[in-house]
Amino acid sequence: MRVLLVSANREDFNMVALPLGLAYVAEAAGAAGHDVRMVDLARRDEPLASLRRALADFDPEVIGISVRNIDDQARSHPRFLLDQAQDAVAVCRQASSAPIVLGGAGYSIFPRQVLEYLGADAGVAGEGEEVFPAYLRDLAEGRPRPRPGLYLKGIGLTAPRAFAEDLDALPWQNAHIWFEGAHTDANLWMPIQTRRGCPLNCAYCSTSAIEGRRIRRRSPGAVARAVGTIMEAGFERLYFTDNTFNLPPSYALDLCRELQKLPRQPRWHGILFPGRLSAELVSAMRQAGCGEVSLGFESGSAGTLSTLNKHFSAREVRDAARRLGDAGIQRTGFLLLGAPGETEASVEESLRFAESLELERGKVTVGIRIYPDTLLAGAAEARHLISPGDDLLRPRFYLEPGLERWLPEIVAGWLATHPAWTA
Repeated sequence: MRVLLVSANREDFNMVALPLGLAYVAEAAGAAGHDVRMVDLARRDEPLASLRRALADFDPEVIGISVRNIDDQARSHPRFLLDQAQDAVAVCRQASSAPIVLGGAGYSIFPRQVLEYLGADAGVAGEGEEVFPAYLRDLAEGRPRPRPGLYLKGIGLTAPRAFAEDLDALPWQNAHIWFEGAHTDANLWMPIQTRRGCPLNCAYCSTSAIEGRRIRRRSPGAVARAVGTIMEAGFERLYFTDNTFNLPPSYALDLCRELQKLPRQPRWHGILFPGRLSAELVSAMRQAGCGEVSLGFESGSAGTLSTLNKHFSAREVRDAARRLGDAGIQRTGFLLLGAPGETEASVEESLRFAESLELERGKVTVGIRIYPDTLLAGAAEARHLISPGDDLLRPRFYLEPGLERWLPEIVAGWLATHPAWTA
């Protein structure tokens, strides 16, 4: 079958992001014998016109649309980004009668709601490398069947979600071929994923809705070989998209040792869990090419860290920041202010703590985006800030009552004297 895959995201508000998940699905569909093309709307000067040309030239039999972002998570002036996907769906409907299948991180958080909002024919929540090719086979045979994580228009979920057990068995090592020429973009980091799933259950986090709570891993040797291939294709900077690069620590250490065996190491960026970050692992990361990390500690207050269900202490954050800085690894910190139980005292404690770390960069967020089936959603409902029937597709934010006026003013003043930090 002729399969056109479309990345509907046109935003770069965190970093320039290549659609890695969609590339994995493209590899899987191609391996299953389908003729696959991919269009990344974020990398086109005229995205919708480019999509129209692709539809006319390729005449797809199935169209897959990846939904990465629902909104920009900015409480003060939130932008509802799902309308970008709606534009793509409308163009596809005008030009083609092919069924439209949704997927992607944003879709996986709100599978029923987004399917209804966009009026697509089907959607795959979670991993698509196995489910999407099976769906294509069903279409070729004349009728979709129940599949894990597959939603159908007018029916809903056809079978409970399941997660791939052997990530090495999925066709993923050559996903970079879908980004030919992207290595010339100086702002771009080539994404690569080594693990899926996160057991931490942070109060606000949607990762478990996308990847599940059990960590599943690719073998370190296979990752290192893929990195070598990616570098041969011209990509010098890599971004490990794993939710927590250093968990489990033994796996992270093994991976770094495999990367050290490469003829040359890339410069790479990773996301770290701030707790129990050993000096041995930091040294191995640096020797393997790590140049910078995101350190999401969110707060410097013990009470707020507990409320957010964080499994580390402010002291561990301080130790991690020091070890990374001593190793010459640049650090970006993150603060989430306004959590349940937040007070003026805890905010001021967090700001003092962030200042004391002397990080290279940082980002402060006032108010926390509420996602379904999270501890934060439960707290917001208990405080009557959201209703039990609120599907949360339109962005809703938790900001501890009483801090509405004070907190934004305090943060604005603090940012004015701390140029390394942004909102």
